[in-house]
Amino acid sequence: MLSCFCMNWILLIFFTGPTVSELVVKGEVGQNVTVPCFYSVKGTYDITSMCWGRGSCPSSKCYQPIIWTDGWKVTAQYDSRYMLKGNLLMGDVSLTIMNAKKADSGTYCCRVEIPGWFNDQTSNHEVVIEKGECRGVLLCEYHCGKSAVGSG
Repeated sequence: MLSCFCMNWILLIFFTGPTVSELVVKGEVGQNVTVPCFYSVKGTYDITSMCWGRGSCPSSKCYQPIIWTDGWKVTAQYDSRYMLKGNLLMGDVSLTIMNAKKADSGTYCCRVEIPGWFNDQTSNHEVVIEKGECRGVLLCEYHCGKSAVGSG
């Protein structure tokens, strides 16, 4: 009887996976886009490692990692356009995508590693990068192919 209960509990843990929230972040091509992610830091004992990756959050670590931190500093950065500009020591591990490109659109995973089994804080973020609107005659001529003649 106990083994059946244990087996059901194990299956429940493996098939339900961690709780994951999802957020949509929109930005424009050529702009810096910040994807928010925070965790609670009450003291230095709360500072922990985390990673950002492309794709939905897997059951552990980050798939297609972009950036890793040990909680104190960035320890691995796979592309210089991806940065953590927030205060890591205060739990601000928001990802900034510099000079965003259309190809940066997609799902991003923020995983904060909390000690213990299945304790990690995870959040999926859908990033949508769109072509910016024209904001002036010179920009329109260059980016949109419109003529400045007749524009007022």
